[in-house]
Amino acid sequence: MADTNGFETNRGKGGETHQQLASEGSHAVQGRLTTNQGIPISDNQNSLKSGHRGPTLLEDFVLREKIFHFDHERIPERIVHARGSAAHGYFELTESLSDVTSADLFQRVGDKVPVFVRFSTVAGGAGSVDTPRDVRGFAVKFYTQEGNWDLVGNNIPVFFIQDAIKFPDLIHSVKMEADRAYPQAGSAHGTFWDFASLMPETTHMLMWAMSDRAIPRSLRMMQGFGIHTFRFVNKEGKSTFVKFHWKPKLGVQSTIWDEAVKLQAADNDYHRRDLWEAIATGNFPEWELGVQLFDEDFANKLPYDVLDATKIIPEEVLPLKVVGRLVLDRNPDNFFAETEQVAYCPANIVPGIDFTNDPLLQGRLFSYLDTQKSRLGTANFHQLPINAPKCPMHNFQRDGMMQMTVPKGRANYEPNSLSAAGEEGGPRECPVTGFRSFEPASGQNEQGDKLRVRAELFADHYSQARLFWKSQTVSEQAHIASSFVFELSKVEFEHVPPRVIANLMNVDMDLAKRVADGLGIDLPKPNPAAKEPMDLDPSPALSIQKNMLETLEGRKIGILIADGTDAGVLTKLKDALTKAGATPFVVAPKVGKAQLSDGKAIKADGQLAGSPSQMFDAVAVLLSKQGNDMLLREAAAIQWVMDAFGHLKAVGHSPEAMPLLQKAGVEPDDGVLELGDAFMAAATKRYWDREPKLRLLA
Repeated sequence: MADTNGFETNRGKGGETHQQLASEGSHAVQGRLTTNQGIPISDNQNSLKSGHRGPTLLEDFVLREKIFHFDHERIPERIVHARGSAAHGYFELTESLSDVTSADLFQRVGDKVPVFVRFSTVAGGAGSVDTPRDVRGFAVKFYTQEGNWDLVGNNIPVFFIQDAIKFPDLIHSVKMEADRAYPQAGSAHGTFWDFASLMPETTHMLMWAMSDRAIPRSLRMMQGFGIHTFRFVNKEGKSTFVKFHWKPKLGVQSTIWDEAVKLQAADNDYHRRDLWEAIATGNFPEWELGVQLFDEDFANKLPYDVLDATKIIPEEVLPLKVVGRLVLDRNPDNFFAETEQVAYCPANIVPGIDFTNDPLLQGRLFSYLDTQKSRLGTANFHQLPINAPKCPMHNFQRDGMMQMTVPKGRANYEPNSLSAAGEEGGPRECPVTGFRSFEPASGQNEQGDKLRVRAELFADHYSQARLFWKSQTVSEQAHIASSFVFELSKVEFEHVPPRVIANLMNVDMDLAKRVADGLGIDLPKPNPAAKEPMDLDPSPALSIQKNMLETLEGRKIGILIADGTDAGVLTKLKDALTKAGATPFVVAPKVGKAQLSDGKAIKADGQLAGSPSQMFDAVAVLLSKQGNDMLLREAAAIQWVMDAFGHLKAVGHSPEAMPLLQKAGVEPDDGVLELGDAFMAAATKRYWDREPKLRLLA
């Protein structure tokens, strides 16, 4: 159902709109929706914009009050992205962009800019765990010579909502429920899916969130995205649209659901520890920065709106241009002072970069600054060392709580003429090098009447969700369908799962049937789409499995040993793994001395029960007959091997270890083989064909 502007309104159980629900049962909604001042609200779905695609207006008191209150709900913990890990590093330019932007960091090849990067989960609190199914934040603070630029994004290139006015509703729904304070760090509950089912615009992001993208293997193996369309502006004032992508050097890797659940039990700090140890051992995480550059004509020819944060431009439609690399080479000295006190704000940009009228971005420009003041307690949070620019900073802003500088002189206003009296007059604006907002050419301004609407193309909520689904492998599609089944099985409101499935029917009928069958319910009546979904060409770049990097670099390989293990084979295996860039990790029944075949005793890196196989990318079971006979009676050893096989990893073994593998239910396939050169090659990948033999998937 669409209004006169083509925007699909939110639907109730049987396809009813919010307006119908309100008019047909006003007693159920308990009166009119108002501001905190009691002013009735006519539209709680769209922020006030100047024209259909124009900028969001500061006068929108409904938006400002709603986000202002939301930003101040909790102190001092972040409301979202509370669970974070971070590191210092640098960005190095590898290709100049001087033709499209005047930003200093994109001018000279070889220039390096210091950065501080924070990764995070969205839904959980600061004390939650690292490995739930969740979106991951990917925020980069560039300390440039023209000031700080904060590129604040996620590991998923789209978002749940199109307009910032819905952000408080989204986060309220996905956070632990208000009356019972659970679940923590998970979306598998009633209020989130109730909200999502009534907001068809969430469908594309739901496909990503239910995919393996939401359960990454490592922070070092995630992509990052700026999400929004931004502008580059060159020295002549010409604008070029830009979308930002971070590509991990180690390739994109994920876990599978059973593995993620068991990782949570094994190590609450799994991702944090992995990042810290990689940097501490000199295996510095690295990403390429790719940009998609395009102009107004290109944007206007697309069948979707580039200002819509629920849409991507597939790489096959607009290839990435790699222009730099990001390297993280130093861990924080103090977690609180740096990782916790760092304050990212999307409004922090530098000359040569500018915003677009994306309504989600427009709301973020207000929200983050306000949040940081509330969380850090002072308008002077920018003076904290982790937030302070590394270039000169001068202005006339004074005083305030926790003022940490000592401004000198009489001048605290501008303009002033104190220099004529022989006193310091302070800094002055610079029209030549100062930041200037992009000025559209005559006739290209998107502004117009003040309206609470969305542009017509924003009403297409299913085409790109269908594109994502079609781009996945058979295995990845099974994971997505199974994730929907698991999440919706946790919803106690019987009317909600059919509503979600009714939306999925607009994405792919097979997907909808698999989810309905997994829940044991009938297919519901389809939810009519405001705009008929299009069949866009699949994008192989959206699949993890189609793009897996078969390498041992950055991987951790678990080696299970016991008394009697062949010392020569162990040494050879460890040396080969290290040479290939992997980290060998020796596991034994006891951390203390394990007596090898040469009579020497070695200390293991981890104890069997405390180092389960889900912590590794592949495993080697290197046992003597004596060691095998002992571990056949050890449940932890049987589970260790069973999980590695069940999580589709390569399992290398000595001939003497075969009885243990057989007791663990390991069946021979391409990923199960004796230790040697073939195992080294096998350990670079997972064995997706094994999965249908091991578990039922939707």
